[in-house]
Amino acid sequence: MGWWMNNQSRQALWLALAGSIVLMIGMGYGRFAFTGVLPLMLNEGLLTLHEGNLAASANYAGYLVGVLLLARVQPGAATRLSIISAGLTIASLALLAWVSSPWTIITLRAVAGALSAITLIAGSLWLLEHMGHHHGAPLLYAGVGLGIFISAEGIALGHALNLTSQQIWLLCALCAGLLLALAIRWLLTPPAALVRVSHVETSLPASGSDTRHAAWRLLMVYGLAGFGYIITATYLPLFLSGSLQSVDPVHLWALFGLAAAPSCLIWHKLVLKWGYRQALTRNLLVQALGVILPACSASLLFCVLSALLVGFTFMGTVTIALPKAKSLSHQVSFNMIAAMTALYGVGQIAGPLIAGALYQIAASFNPALYAAALALLIAAGLVFTERQA
Repeated sequence: MGWWMNNQSRQALWLALAGSIVLMIGMGYGRFAFTGVLPLMLNEGLLTLHEGNLAASANYAGYLVGVLLLARVQPGAATRLSIISAGLTIASLALLAWVSSPWTIITLRAVAGALSAITLIAGSLWLLEHMGHHHGAPLLYAGVGLGIFISAEGIALGHALNLTSQQIWLLCALCAGLLLALAIRWLLTPPAALVRVSHVETSLPASGSDTRHAAWRLLMVYGLAGFGYIITATYLPLFLSGSLQSVDPVHLWALFGLAAAPSCLIWHKLVLKWGYRQALTRNLLVQALGVILPACSASLLFCVLSALLVGFTFMGTVTIALPKAKSLSHQVSFNMIAAMTALYGVGQIAGPLIAGALYQIAASFNPALYAAALALLIAAGLVFTERQA
């Protein structure tokens, strides 16, 4: 870790890494490793594409349920919840190695979805509130992208070793278990160990008659964004047509994760530089471009660009939009953050179902990608045309 770091900052780094590992397990493995394994499960005939779509949507539905269940959870419960939800996520991955009935797989994916939401919330609460370590946020949220990257490369290794999808699920469970073992002693650190830094709330409450209108507009934008990214995030390795089997398509998914890892920090800085409206408009436009590329050409170049552009922007949307939602929440009678998450969730659940329906008509994911890119363009238009306060 370097001799120049004092004990305090070294400890802060390890705590942030421990929180990051909780998100790697819950989000990178529990939620998103399915994207990397799905093509093999389809090839083996374990799932039909229709059942795969249902499993994906069930996972995103579970995620939504998990978020709403934990709306009122206290920071004090975060340590327990982080360890338990990460442990149960590993169990759900291991169980996928033993089951072969489609409905059992779909049910397990729904459970993993709920657990992924719990790890995300509990991990965040543990590091940012319970441990009072606010500067750890960039490393914490990098865990989602890093988890996607590590799990995707593990899946690529499984492919190279000619493992079945069920053996690969077991490999994923083992790797995730290893990560949890590394993090556990830090997760059990008593909170007094870290000097608390007082946290300054940056978002000022908005005022004026337009805020209710702005709140509804932001909700629409966020729901469209949920639908806009999810088709890429569910099927990306399937887009690289059989044209290039020299490259394992799961490496595309690894690149997606790698692009996501530093994205929250970068978009946070871009908001400070450009302001909310410009940052979110540009974020959504770049995302729309990334989504449409594989529909223009299934070549390696276009699929790689798609992975990088969508990977780099999808979490940025959340980074930009949630603080804005917080600043508008005083003006509306409902829980704005819960409503945002719910609409984003509905967009994500609809994505694979709509993609499946369109695939049945066109025998291609292109119509679904056009629809997703259009959703992102509409969202960008809604942000861009918003009246300035």
